[in-house]
Amino acid sequence: MTATQSPIAVEVDPGEVGLDAARLERIGRHFDRYVDDGRLAGWLALVARRGQVAYLRTSGQRDLEAGLPVEVDTRWRIFSMTKPITSVAAMMLWEEGAFELKDPISRWMPAFGEARVWDGEGRPTVALREPIRVWHLLTHTAGLTYGFHYAHPVDKIYRDAGYEWGQPRGVDLAGSCEGWAGFPLLFQPGSEWNYSVATDVLGRLVEVISGMSLDRFFAERIFAPLGMDHTAFWVDEGDLGALAALYVPDPVTGTARRNDGMGRMGRRRPDCLSGGGGLVSTAADYHRFAQFLARGGELDGVRLLGPRTIEGMAANQLPGGADLEAFGRRLFAETTFDGVGFGLGFSVCVDPVAGRAPASVGEFGWGGAASTAFWVDPAEDLTALFMTQLLPSSTYPIRTQLHQLVHQAIVD
Repeated sequence: MTATQSPIAVEVDPGEVGLDAARLERIGRHFDRYVDDGRLAGWLALVARRGQVAYLRTSGQRDLEAGLPVEVDTRWRIFSMTKPITSVAAMMLWEEGAFELKDPISRWMPAFGEARVWDGEGRPTVALREPIRVWHLLTHTAGLTYGFHYAHPVDKIYRDAGYEWGQPRGVDLAGSCEGWAGFPLLFQPGSEWNYSVATDVLGRLVEVISGMSLDRFFAERIFAPLGMDHTAFWVDEGDLGALAALYVPDPVTGTARRNDGMGRMGRRRPDCLSGGGGLVSTAADYHRFAQFLARGGELDGVRLLGPRTIEGMAANQLPGGADLEAFGRRLFAETTFDGVGFGLGFSVCVDPVAGRAPASVGEFGWGGAASTAFWVDPAEDLTALFMTQLLPSSTYPIRTQLHQLVHQAIVD
């Protein structure tokens, strides 16, 4: 199979921005193998340097069963790639003086003021030594968790309450936060890193402080100004045909198998507006978001954040400059752990050698559960984006392979 080139895609000859065109074609040849042997239904890859798109390819099907190809305007469930957008929303309010990063979140969500910390199975919980602060939500150091980790008794508490992947049906974001506040924390806030529902709680903080629902805040304050016209918590009925089907690997063959249960996400307005994983987007829209980050908080004359704010968000915030291997619980997250720190909403490369990766120091980004990914490399003035729909993202080493293939194409 040969990857196809978008008719609206490439803005510049790769050589003009220091990329080798022939080497970039290795991306398509490599990931076409995933389509040819059935591991992926289809994919889209985009590489931009110095603010211009130098590579854009699509391959395979957005819906295998219907025989519909991946197109540039295909809608993708971006799951946890929602998190950076929610983090930007919070920092927009921070820039307006609405809160300080050290403020306790119980100021706006009193239930979290009564949170308790797990102190061992069969033993009573203990009181907080310090409150959960806004900074803890942005850095995943609040002590919250996900039910799908299957690694701690508190994870089971989440699952038993119906919070394994998201929220119980019929529970909105405010109600979900009340639920999470009633569960024990894994650890004292600020003492460890654990991938969690913290960004969902951050989304509720945005709602309470702004007085707007999260979907409205995103639409009016971020998507409209940035021209992200096809990003939302659900796809309108007339556009459902553009929404890619969702797949999981067949346990026997490893080939992509349709999962319409999880695939319901994005087909209607959700009960809970998940700032941690609820958005549907297009490659064009998320590319604009990545460029907004790469350009220091401004795009096409529209500034949403100041450059110093972006620099802070993209800096490792873990105590003592630690990486996730040293400070985190080595559980599932949308990142590797060695040589990777965490900022305010993004993973951050602090040591490429430790991570055995070709990344630059200071590269930041994140991924989504359906194997989507993006990153911004300020040192190379480069952004990369990969869209597909395969759960979970740990199934294949797509992200590390994409890193190899993008960085080997840089020739200046």
